[in-house]
Amino acid sequence: MPNEFNQQIIDEFRANEGRVGGMFEGAPLVLLTTTGAKSGKPTTTPVMYLADGDRYVIIASNAGADNHPAWYHNLRAAQEATAEIGTDAFAVKAVFVEGEERDRLYARMVAQAPGFAEYEAKTSRRIPVVALLPQDA
Repeated sequence: MPNEFNQQIIDEFRANEGRVGGMFEGAPLVLLTTTGAKSGKPTTTPVMYLADGDRYVIIASNAGADNHPAWYHNLRAAQEATAEIGTDAFAVKAVFVEGEERDRLYARMVAQAPGFAEYEAKTSRRIPVVALLPQDA
């Protein structure tokens, strides 16, 4: 179950064809619905993304906390999810990006949203980068 803050963003996103105001106004957001690795229940989380060709790159920053966000653990377990961008919803496969490609994509996200540099500075963990690949219906 999303927390109240996330639920407000989810509701606003769905009511306004993928657009939200406030601190995320103008930011590219995806609603990521994963299946709980432990609970087996679907959970939707708003996450900023970076378009990279035909894939959507997301960062498991958890706002710089010392632990990975729940959605990351869920993707690790299932490696698939549903993504909503604008009014489109589609199945995605998760690819966990490593090495130089991870660093390049993280730097691109920082250029788009400088707060991600602060998240990296706040934690000693290496923040994972995940590419979401749309799957054919």
